[in-house]
Amino acid sequence: MRADGFRALSVRAGSAADVEHLVNLDPVAGSDGGERHAAIQRWCRDGAVLVAETPAGLAGYCVVEYTFFERGFVTMLMVAEPARGHGVGERLLRAAAASCRTDKLFTSTNLSNHPMQRLLQRIGWRSVGMVHGLDDGDPEVFYLCTSAGAAE
Repeated sequence: MRADGFRALSVRAGSAADVEHLVNLDPVAGSDGGERHAAIQRWCRDGAVLVAETPAGLAGYCVVEYTFFERGFVTMLMVAEPARGHGVGERLLRAAAASCRTDKLFTSTNLSNHPMQRLLQRIGWRSVGMVHGLDDGDPEVFYLCTSAGAAE
């Protein structure tokens, strides 16, 4: 996709009609025995998905759930490989913050995931803790969005 195609990027709620498109852009969905595919179906059914759409198709998705101490939590942020570095992740995270139904929105990423950490820090999320033991040798770093909205 050409870089100028991202200027027309929009973010909207995902639906059941998006499931197969999201599965196709998510590299994990094709290699984990169907677990991610089932999760994407559930997330879309539950209304937890935001999708980033360009004129050429879907470029990424974000999942916000409310099971982390009854606060918003970005469970998944996935940007299609060709769309990375074009602001898709940032737009999805900003939309998640704007639509958050609680006063706090959290997410986490592995300590080894430097691109995600840089994105979160660049857009104002702050590191609030670390958990060891989820992935052997790669602790999970938790972040808090300071501009979450309690949109409900």
